[in-house]
Amino acid sequence: LRRAFDVGEEVLIGVTSDLMAREKRQAEAVRPFEERLRAIEGFLRQEGWLSRASLMRLERPEGVLLDDPSVEALVVSREALPRGLDINRRRVERGLPPLSLEVVEMVLAEDGKPISSSRIRAGEIDEEGRLKLKTEGPR
Repeated sequence: LRRAFDVGEEVLIGVTSDLMAREKRQAEAVRPFEERLRAIEGFLRQEGWLSRASLMRLERPEGVLLDDPSVEALVVSREALPRGLDINRRRVERGLPPLSLEVVEMVLAEDGKPISSSRIRAGEIDEEGRLKLKTEGPR
């Protein structure tokens, strides 16, 4: 998010709908949409970015990127760059200008692997990237 607010005057942030979230790994561990939305709003307020942000519910992975000509850029990780390139190809096919793709490196956890929501939901790491201790079951 930091990169998005560095390069953009206004930043559109998509938050996965509960319906889309059910399709993810460890879907039962995904917090409800309203709870996730409040957490993002709290973070944006803390960083002083809330007034420059618009949050929208994502009902499909691309959100409005294939339809909205006012969107100018997309911040993607190196791992997600192929998806960004595909979105640009599809925008051009629809007569929209391609997005400027801002590539950022993933933030790494203590173990040197990327922090991701799926790793957090799986209980591997916390939201700060600290490794969680695995507890052994009864012997």
